[in-house]
Amino acid sequence: MAVRIKTIPIGNNNPLVLIAGPCVVENRDLVLKTASAIRQCAGKFNMPVIFKSSYAKANRSSGKSFTGIGMEEALRILSDVRTELDLPILTDIHGAEEAETAAEVADVLQIPAFLCRQTDLLRAAGKTGKAVNIKKGQFLAPEDMAYAAEKVAETGNSRILLTERGTTFGYHNLVVDMRSLKIMRDLGYPVIFDATHSVQLPSADRGAAQSAGQPEFIFPLARAGVAAGCDGLFVEVHPDPPRALSDAASQLRLDLLQSLLAQVTAVDSVVRGF
Repeated sequence: MAVRIKTIPIGNNNPLVLIAGPCVVENRDLVLKTASAIRQCAGKFNMPVIFKSSYAKANRSSGKSFTGIGMEEALRILSDVRTELDLPILTDIHGAEEAETAAEVADVLQIPAFLCRQTDLLRAAGKTGKAVNIKKGQFLAPEDMAYAAEKVAETGNSRILLTERGTTFGYHNLVVDMRSLKIMRDLGYPVIFDATHSVQLPSADRGAAQSAGQPEFIFPLARAGVAAGCDGLFVEVHPDPPRALSDAASQLRLDLLQSLLAQVTAVDSVVRGF
């Protein structure tokens, strides 16, 4: 089945969709400029775009890590992206009490991977009527995502996306099993491949008390995910990743996005026979 986000259909052999943006809302200038650059870049490939950025980051390695500029201000900035650039918005929610407020701005409510089994959170997201993107927990088998999706569907909301973002492999490491994309799609929902969180090394940077990453694998994993038949590609991008306030080690540098899209759209055209 296809899920429609405003005018963008996802799934059912529709063109590959890009979900992209900086990990977290840092300030208005960075978000608007990055969103504009993403839209322009994707436009060169006629690729539909959903802008992603979190108004807050609740899952941090350290209590001293940056968590956001405040929900109200961050949502105001995301609303500006939506109206000024005419882009749909995807953002995370972390508690059931946040769902209605976030839904006033967001077109897609995202359930973070660590929270994908939280029943009240999933149901609250579903009840808003907005599309819900559930990220597969690093600890779950892909077929187990049927239970998470059912919790949303029980609210009468079938606008569900499932996202692969890597699976825990020992300590401080993730691996991607591309079979999970087909397994989750066979559950009846469009599937997204997250090419940047998949290269994280969780909590591996002990000196800085934060996650490390291997961004050199973003390109090959993105190509592989698209070759495996994902319906959308999720990429966190930042103009200057080393200076990013969250996920600095795994975000894609903004000026590399065009090259990435050139590669994945070429793969996608072969897979879908366009």
